[in-house]
Amino acid sequence: MSDAPSHPIRFVLSDMDGTLLHPDHSLSQYTIDTVRALREAGVFFSLASGRPPRAMLQQAEALGVDVPIAGFNGGTLVNPDGSVLVSHHLPAEAALIALALFSEQPDVEVWLFADGDWLRREPGGPMAVREEHGLGYGPIVVERFEPYLDRVNKIVAASTNTQLLIELEAQLLPKVEGLAQVSRSQPVFLDVTAMKANKGEALKTLAAHLGVPLAQTAAIGDGGNDPAMFHVAGLSIAMGQAEEAVKQQATVVTGSNVEDGAAEAIERFILSAR
Repeated sequence: MSDAPSHPIRFVLSDMDGTLLHPDHSLSQYTIDTVRALREAGVFFSLASGRPPRAMLQQAEALGVDVPIAGFNGGTLVNPDGSVLVSHHLPAEAALIALALFSEQPDVEVWLFADGDWLRREPGGPMAVREEHGLGYGPIVVERFEPYLDRVNKIVAASTNTQLLIELEAQLLPKVEGLAQVSRSQPVFLDVTAMKANKGEALKTLAAHLGVPLAQTAAIGDGGNDPAMFHVAGLSIAMGQAEEAVKQQATVVTGSNVEDGAAEAIERFILSAR
């Protein structure tokens, strides 16, 4: 497949963790400068992440993002002024199925996101400590998840046992077929969201909002939730450290996030073409 897109790219949608961000969740100056150059060239740039929108605002500001961003794997699209453009909630039936399956696993921390909050039923475990550092805020401990089931943004099974999450993904998919999206946003996170809460739908919605044909869009990512946008973008770019199954669904592969591969790809495949 040719490295160069067949149409000039006018909109870039990028994942955050494992893509734009280094492992310590920082943005390099190289990445900040490259995104600035992209925007100065007249190309729209935005973020799509499994994170809640409120945990994306600092990075969006640092990158000068001035168009809507997509949180919760595309489940919630938020305008620059903080107003909600689109929001998709997980059906209660699917939420109950996922919660029942995950709660049976002693090696899994179960999180629920609703009303803009991160909720859990037990005090913080090791995965919560890690996530708190990345999100910039901590969870709220609640007695029960049931009062929130009519407005769930995302359910997460978090574990250092990657093989267990792979097995849980395979078990859950047929149980919620047609009701929910199930994907590993990172090797240690298994996300459950509404059917339309995926990055492919987010890319379609944002491109239409900006008046950009899909053939003139590019998507960059590394996780199992990123091929959804790869499949609709005119140019798809996988990070060097991504799993092979993710790389195989992209147009091109760039360097790892440690190597600032996203910025490198923007320069090579988008800016140079302009």
